Amino acid sequence: MGWQADAARVQRLECKPGAVPPDAFDSDEPVLLAAAVSHWPAVAACSASLASAAAYLSRFWTKAPVTAYAGDSSMNGRFFYNADCTGFNFQRGRATLADILRTLADPNREARLKTIYVGSTPVDQWLPGFRADNDVPVPADALASFWLGNETRVSAHHDFPDNLACVVAGRRRVTLLPPDQVCNLYVGPVERTPSGQPISLVDFSAPDLQAHPRFAAAMAKAQVAVLEPGDAIFIPSMWWHHVESLAPFNLLINYWWRSTPAYLGTPSAALLHAMMALRSLPARQREAWRTLFDHYVFEADETVYNHISSPGRGWLAPLDENSAKALRAELLNRLNQ
Repeated sequence: MGWQADAARVQRLECKPGAVPPDAFDSDEPVLLAAAVSHWPAVAACSASLASAAAYLSRFWTKAPVTAYAGDSSMNGRFFYNADCTGFNFQRGRATLADILRTLADPNREARLKTIYVGSTPVDQWLPGFRADNDVPVPADALASFWLGNETRVSAHHDFPDNLACVVAGRRRVTLLPPDQVCNLYVGPVERTPSGQPISLVDFSAPDLQAHPRFAAAMAKAQVAVLEPGDAIFIPSMWWHHVESLAPFNLLINYWWRSTPAYLGTPSAALLHAMMALRSLPARQREAWRTLFDHYVFEADETVYNHISSPGRGWLAPLDENSAKALRAELLNRLNQ
């Protein structure tokens, strides 16, 4: 476990099975919800053995293939880049869940399939009916996904939505860092990522502090949780998290939800546009735009618009679905000029 053994423990709440404290989702820091989903039938069935897991999941899975990621022993379970970050150290393919579980159970499988990982696959689409007996009270619009494989390591990344991750089988070690540690994580490319989000280039299992000296500061801010079957962890929006699957077979269900309506778009799109439009400006102009962003975005309140008569406030006032649609159309028009 290395340096993570000395890291702070994630706040732990002992839960009655099926009873997730509703205020846990209001936390600004991660929360380990011990035994929160231990009552799920899937936990009992899938933790018993891989064969038992396959038998249980076969009640739900469709014949539609899923996207799977695989690599040989050289990757040591870590899904990552190649040497110059122009590609990756794993391959993508398509297979049915039945085939994937059979492959995981085969000790003599091909060397290129040493590490197998199925990530972020919608439960309702590929395991219809699973949530009838295996679910938690989360916001109604939450997206439920499953993550399945053997011993794997997913590099530190952040997600915009809030996240509740529930361990069904295996064990997971999650190392978390607050959003303000981005400058100490040596984040890789934003346009070429292993699975959609930029990742830290630091190997959390063996950090090279000569190559990544600022990571020492991040280590001091890290929180760690080890989750057993039936445990769940709440990961607030934008917290960086590094996830290790520690057993020969691991299954996790997670839920993502956002605190703002989808019609308002994603902040990552605004960040990419800012990188293009603002980053190369002279320092004095960047500082002027920082002031405008603080005024209209980061410190905005009703004083931004309350001196304007209500009919004329336009996009300065809180956006509804119609005004957001009009603003999006204007943005697209300007981007296409």
